Amino acid sequence: MRERGLAPEFSTDALRQAEALVGPAQDADPAIKDLRGLPWSSIDNDDSRDLDQVEVAERLGDGACTVRVAIADVDSCVGAGSPIDAHALLNTTSVYTAAQIFPMLPERLSTNLTSLAEDQERLAIVFEMTIAPDGQVLESSLYRALVRNQAKLAYAAVAAWLEGRAGAPARVQESRELQQQLRLQDEVAQQLRGLRHQHGALDLQTEEARAVFDNGLLSDLKPEPQNRAHELIEDLMIAANGVSASYLQRKGLPSIRRVLRTPERWDRLVLMARELGDALPAVPDAAALNAFLQRRKRVDPEHFADLSLRVVKSLGSGEYALQRPGAGSAGHFALATRDYAHSTAPNRRFPDLLTQRLLKASLQGRPSPYSETELQGLAAHCTVQENNAAKVERQVRKSAAAMLLASRVGQRFKGIVTGVSDKGTWVRVTSPAAEGRIIRGYEALDVGDPVSVELIHTDIARGFVDFARCR
Repeated sequence: MRERGLAPEFSTDALRQAEALVGPAQDADPAIKDLRGLPWSSIDNDDSRDLDQVEVAERLGDGACTVRVAIADVDSCVGAGSPIDAHALLNTTSVYTAAQIFPMLPERLSTNLTSLAEDQERLAIVFEMTIAPDGQVLESSLYRALVRNQAKLAYAAVAAWLEGRAGAPARVQESRELQQQLRLQDEVAQQLRGLRHQHGALDLQTEEARAVFDNGLLSDLKPEPQNRAHELIEDLMIAANGVSASYLQRKGLPSIRRVLRTPERWDRLVLMARELGDALPAVPDAAALNAFLQRRKRVDPEHFADLSLRVVKSLGSGEYALQRPGAGSAGHFALATRDYAHSTAPNRRFPDLLTQRLLKASLQGRPSPYSETELQGLAAHCTVQENNAAKVERQVRKSAAAMLLASRVGQRFKGIVTGVSDKGTWVRVTSPAAEGRIIRGYEALDVGDPVSVELIHTDIARGFVDFARCR
């Protein structure tokens, strides 16, 4: 982390500031609504305690639904320019490695005082949306509120219940109202997703390897595929982030947008489609690309995650950019939207905290706390540091895989080729979920080919895993 310009530890002043906080933020502003009685719930990873958002939905008489997404009011505990803010500004994100999590905010805040923890009253910014049955956001508004999370739920358990593979989680089983809530939220999320895909949003399926520990020791890396509950939260957060961007634009305030520009390496995608016996137009077209992805998902679901990864690499990285009032936006190619601002994870991402301060300033009738020049510099800095954090996470994940495989040199594995270039040929094995380079026998292999390989070398410090093809 230090080599990448990231700080793994908080300063003494930041820790003192965190310890000096006597409790969660309170505010006597009469404009703050009391919504503690609504059946709010959160869905996150099993072990997550830094809860940024809770959700609740209500069916209206005309078939539409009101969806409220409440975001933790982190700004009320983390003042701009404070020692904690200085650390958050330096790293700009929490860093999630297989070895350890390095939170953007001290854990006394992110997992306690600024977390929308179960059964705790917290200040929040609420995004309220009226959503039609076809997935259109008909109306939206923002306001501050006091909320209470009634159920901390986990992706895997909620997905298994929604898909009919298991019974409801305990808190859900106890409450018919919560059962109805989650099914309604899932219904609305699917409507939002369907409309986004009609507009050309990409249907991608990527898998992240999660570290598994046994008595404190790393024992495995297992792929974690997307599920129905992941999609539920993703779709509601995308809608809320769109509302955030549109609100600031309407108010004439500058903001930081999350953008993914039209891909410059579209020719690679055209060639990839041709190699698979399909076709894409010569000029970038998100709707055409998504139609291609849906065809491939039907034809070859087993390898769709690998195809998705190739597409993601060809699309390039997202970035943060200044959005001036009234100016055109580069938009987000993969989401097929022009209005998108990260705002739903202020415990974990600094751009979201910046956006929260802009939203609160507008709601309270104050001028923007940042100038356009400051926002432009902050956007560039956040892009750089987010990329640095991703490199750290990737490097530690590779080293973790090398460590798990170090004692298995000489063993054979079934794998699939995930990359072929001038830099080498790469293969993914599944137990543990790891990728390595084929340094012998890689000739004539292509992406997607199943292959049997023998592990011949690992280098834990550098994260190298080397295979030879079995003949």
